[in-house]
Amino acid sequence: MEQPGVAASAVAGYQSAVPARHACAYTSCYCEENVWKLCEYLRSHDQYPLEEFYAVFISNERRMIPLWKQQSGCGDEPVIWDYHVILLHVASGDQNFIYDLDTVLPFPCPFDTYIEEAFKSDDILLPGFRRKIRLIRADLYLKTFASDRSHMKDASGHWQKPPPSYPCIETAVKMLVR
Repeated sequence: MEQPGVAASAVAGYQSAVPARHACAYTSCYCEENVWKLCEYLRSHDQYPLEEFYAVFISNERRMIPLWKQQSGCGDEPVIWDYHVILLHVASGDQNFIYDLDTVLPFPCPFDTYIEEAFKSDDILLPGFRRKIRLIRADLYLKTFASDRSHMKDASGHWQKPPPSYPCIETAVKMLVR
């Protein structure tokens, strides 16, 4: 479902830091864990310095952020997420890249293309839908991110979306406290 040819010239010469999209660890609606798994891959393969990568959290006070070009979208309509997490590679060359396992855009996608196509302009958004962004260095994300996945259960304790098949991600600190 990727759009071949979109920004292909900007990707030429850039070697992806992770496997092809279909070969990455992925669970729909668990973007923060998907990005953690990408960071884990980066750390173990040492192709690029881990310091060049950032987990990018996108949300706002209302927990309603629009993103276009998402696999779960319909046509040119945005998907409204409560939050979304993507991976940013601040490459040593002229172009930076976004890794988003939920987009129909190229994987990786040139930064400028991703912002233009998936974010669009804040000028077209009502103020309550404007996005706020937080960047976390990949090495710090690997050390500090943990999730018991409780935010994905409804009031009855049932999964809203099936969880990943691997165990919950825990930090070394949390494992020592047990």
